[in-house]
Amino acid sequence: MDPAKFSRKLWSARKQLILMLAPLLLLPLLFVVPSKEGKCLYVVLLMAVYWCTEALPLAVTAMLPVCLFPTMGILPSKKVCPQYFLETNFLFLSGLVMASAIEEWGLHRRIALKVLKIVGVKPAWLILGMMITSSFLSMWLSNTATTAMMLPIANAILESLFGNLETLKENCKLKSDPEGDTQVKMHVLPCEKQMLTTENNRPDWTDRSEQKNLEEVRREAEYQMKVWKGFLICIPYAASIGGTATLTGTAPNLILVGQLKSYFPECDLINFGSWFVFAFPLMLLFLILGWIWIAFLYGGLNTRLCISKHDAREAAEAKARAVIDEDYKKLGPIKFAEGSIAFFFIIFAVLLFTRDPKFVTGWSIFFPKGYVSDAVTGVIIISILFFFPSQRPSLRWWFDSRASNTPYVPLLSWRKAQECVPWNIILLLGGGFAMAKGCEESGLAVWIGNHLQPLAQVPSAVAVILITAFIACFTEFASNTATIIIFLPVIAEL
Repeated sequence: MDPAKFSRKLWSARKQLILMLAPLLLLPLLFVVPSKEGKCLYVVLLMAVYWCTEALPLAVTAMLPVCLFPTMGILPSKKVCPQYFLETNFLFLSGLVMASAIEEWGLHRRIALKVLKIVGVKPAWLILGMMITSSFLSMWLSNTATTAMMLPIANAILESLFGNLETLKENCKLKSDPEGDTQVKMHVLPCEKQMLTTENNRPDWTDRSEQKNLEEVRREAEYQMKVWKGFLICIPYAASIGGTATLTGTAPNLILVGQLKSYFPECDLINFGSWFVFAFPLMLLFLILGWIWIAFLYGGLNTRLCISKHDAREAAEAKARAVIDEDYKKLGPIKFAEGSIAFFFIIFAVLLFTRDPKFVTGWSIFFPKGYVSDAVTGVIIISILFFFPSQRPSLRWWFDSRASNTPYVPLLSWRKAQECVPWNIILLLGGGFAMAKGCEESGLAVWIGNHLQPLAQVPSAVAVILITAFIACFTEFASNTATIIIFLPVIAEL
């Protein structure tokens, strides 16, 4: 068989091959490493291979401890299964449910348009506005949910600013034609697409004010394409940056807290408030640096930020500003449901922050020590969403015989929550906690720690730099959640 065709067949069947070969190639571990530690290391490395290659869906790999730990004599089932719904999972679930309620009533759209109205429509300022909105939402909601909610808004704004994306791509490919036989699609103003055609090999310019040579059209299209890319790129970057500021912002933060409680039960230094005080200033720094870099590469970071120039771009920006204003007006006044969601969202954040912020006394002192956690706070707030009415209650309804007797609609239905909550992420969290429990109970964590003793002599600052650089590189080809699950037990022992 042709080697090229055979290699293509291997590539197309790579996942099946990894599924079959990985368990066989790791078998020697069961004989080289002491009994229980070797079995646990076998499972951990098998899961690491499946996670990094995604030979199995991440959530399915996360459930392997349920079947492998008990059958291999590493951990009984009654100790493995509870790890999949620890209090940390409930805290994460509360953030996901809150995100679905915000999306249900369009509060995220109102926030985004309001921020864009404030920062203006120059490309660099637009990027900053979108990054501020995305990072703020991602502080409380998952990065994935934030990005999914913001991208449709970004696309609508870009189309109002630059017109159709396909037309823009075609204009980027334009080249000067010495014969004069050309066809140009131009976006002079947003939502006003013009077609300039040539007939009989001679350009027919009907309006001298609209004349542009092909090179100018191509350069302008390339500029607009760069802004388009930057505007879309900034959203996932800002969501990732914003997710670092709070515990609920991203799954790895919650895995840290869950495993910290497993390895160091008496340690109560990290909670929502103390993490926020540590991480929020860093998040602001990274957000500013990220904006400067993205705006420099894609967003027209130049004197036009502060100086108005009366040119074609200024006219387009004025039109885009009008579109944003119009979209915001279409939202109308804040509805009762939107106001209610905003109120519970603020209460959610305030209660989480003030429970036990460490630097001041929190409200948790009113309860027995250790009884109330961030998960309790989150579940209380989201439970209210399932029965709080989405329409303003009225006493007049009780006395009006002609009023309709339709049942009230709560702020959030369970059907909507089921559709929007990514349950696979919760299973992934549980798989991480189950793996950590297996490493601890089997003695694998101690075994690894003993073999890492030489690294303990390295100065702390150097060790932090090395570990950070290695894990940052590792997450380039593996998910953040899978990476932290794999390496946190090792680092904890070190």
